[in-house]
Amino acid sequence: MRPIDLRSDTVTLPTPEMREAIFRAEVGDDVMGEDPTVNKLEEMAAERLGKEAALLTVSGTMSNLIAVLCHCQRGDEFIVGTEAHILLYEAGGSAGLGGVHHRAVANAPDGTMSLADIEEAIRVPNIHFPRTRLICLENTHNRCGGEALTPEYTASVFDLARRYAIPLHLDGARIFNAAVALGVDVKELTTGADSVGFCLSKGLSAPVGSLLCGSGDFIERARRLRKMVGGGMRQAGIIAAAGIVALETMVDRLADDHANARLLAEGIQELPGIAVDPGRVQTNIVLVEATDSLATDLQARLAAAGVKASTMGRRTLRFVTHYGIERADVEEAIAIIRQVLS
Repeated sequence: MRPIDLRSDTVTLPTPEMREAIFRAEVGDDVMGEDPTVNKLEEMAAERLGKEAALLTVSGTMSNLIAVLCHCQRGDEFIVGTEAHILLYEAGGSAGLGGVHHRAVANAPDGTMSLADIEEAIRVPNIHFPRTRLICLENTHNRCGGEALTPEYTASVFDLARRYAIPLHLDGARIFNAAVALGVDVKELTTGADSVGFCLSKGLSAPVGSLLCGSGDFIERARRLRKMVGGGMRQAGIIAAAGIVALETMVDRLADDHANARLLAEGIQELPGIAVDPGRVQTNIVLVEATDSLATDLQARLAAAGVKASTMGRRTLRFVTHYGIERADVEEAIAIIRQVLS
């Protein structure tokens, strides 16, 4: 029996149209700026997000790292949420490779940080302190259940950053999920951000890649840093070709993933041994608290029965819907989870 893989939307496989585009991609040396397919993808990404330019990178982690290195110097500090992907899941790259210190501000359950807490974290000039050089947001917020930051909230953080002349970076790995869930143009979520990255290889289902977007000057500096950290690729058009298809065909269908996630949450909310709130499911991530056992124990039992999930800490399971998971798969997963928990 094929397992129902709900560990992450990174397990998506490329669509047939992507495979065909990869096969037929016109390519050149991207480090020399001569890959036409990469150039087209970067132009598309910049236009979609309302920025001057974009840069193809191998991953969201690389996009975030390059952004931090562009905005900060060694010994500087950036403000980031306590539950942020940049802080918890990127191998400490900003500190290890850039010598950039982080200052963590508490995330609320919906992924926001209070404006008062952000402002309090901004350093005053003092030789004892690092200099605050960047504020980072994440939208949607992975560890906060995939909730979407609203245009109103993001605009308020942008305004705060401007008052202190501090750049703002948006980790928008799933920014199109946020736009679809909120029913807004993605530009409404990126206006005011000095830099923003989004992933091709999650809900958009391309096999690899991320786009970092910003001003022309920012991307020029980012391109050099991409080379420095080993991200300069050659005939990268075979990657970019799938990304073009992703932007053209895979954004609107994210609504199906969101509906499937809500279906899953509603189908298991009354089961013993777990706690889940369907009202918190906005996009494609469902967080489930294991109340009677460790999350790893429940994860193993579900995997043995044919449903794969990931864990986030000792008590939390994460289920993620994505391309390749249909409504029938979710209904089958609900039946399996019900059987395991009963």
